[in-house]
Amino acid sequence: MRIGTHNVNGIRATLVRGFRDFWDGAAADVIAVQEVRCRAGDLPLWGFDGWHATLELGHLPGRNGVAVLTKAPPVAVRTLHGGALHRVADGRVEEISSSGVGGRDLRPFATEGRYVEVDLADAPLRVASLYLPKGAAWPYDGLGEEKYRRKMRFLRGLRRQLRESRLDAQAQGREFLVMGDFNIAHQQLDLKNWRGNQRSEGFLPEEREWFSSILGPRTLVDVVRRHTGDVSGPYSWWSWRGQSFTGDIGWRIDYHLASPGLARSATSTWTAREPQYEHRMSDHCPVIVDYAI
Repeated sequence: MRIGTHNVNGIRATLVRGFRDFWDGAAADVIAVQEVRCRAGDLPLWGFDGWHATLELGHLPGRNGVAVLTKAPPVAVRTLHGGALHRVADGRVEEISSSGVGGRDLRPFATEGRYVEVDLADAPLRVASLYLPKGAAWPYDGLGEEKYRRKMRFLRGLRRQLRESRLDAQAQGREFLVMGDFNIAHQQLDLKNWRGNQRSEGFLPEEREWFSSILGPRTLVDVVRRHTGDVSGPYSWWSWRGQSFTGDIGWRIDYHLASPGLARSATSTWTAREPQYEHRMSDHCPVIVDYAI
């Protein structure tokens, strides 16, 4: 199976910039999408032609929103609030129900459109799409401290949730894969200017320690890092400003984290950085892995 993740930074804008052309050419089987940033009534339904889209849009207008695109309807869907969410199929959008996951720490984020997981109908696999809060740089002051504390609370809850989802999937005979924008560069290899960003959100010591805590040979595996080895990048995000993209001054913050069995089945990985600035679909680029599953 070919599986990808893509923070689109607004589905309507990204469709204009070539989202469908890229993913039709990539011939993916599953796509995790983040930052849909669109209300249900404004969804461009033509953009999901040929896909079954399960969307957790949240209640914040113009912000967040995650989705999983599959070829067949999933057999189960879970969100942080366990209520209604949206599905696009056959050119129409409708509300469906979901089961609830997440504990006390994730409850304040339940309606923000940050997490959705589905059990595939055509493979023994559970797939989650995640958009993690950005947080704030150090030293924290005013609103920055609140953003920092919210992110750390989300991380505490997410660690428990990923463990529970992985173990529950395992009990059902399924592998587990969480993809998306984690807003954390785990290692020095994962951003170009790591020395100058040690007090920046996304590269704080406590964020990186958290990331290490969820990885392990028996828990979750960073699939792209396992395949690329100890090389710089490959980056998946570049600022729109300045010469970040042209100079490849980026961050690797978009991940495939897989259960060990699924990680071992990965046969190839690539980060689909556009060749030129004017061809960019988003400030993130797709990250794709082929799995022998």
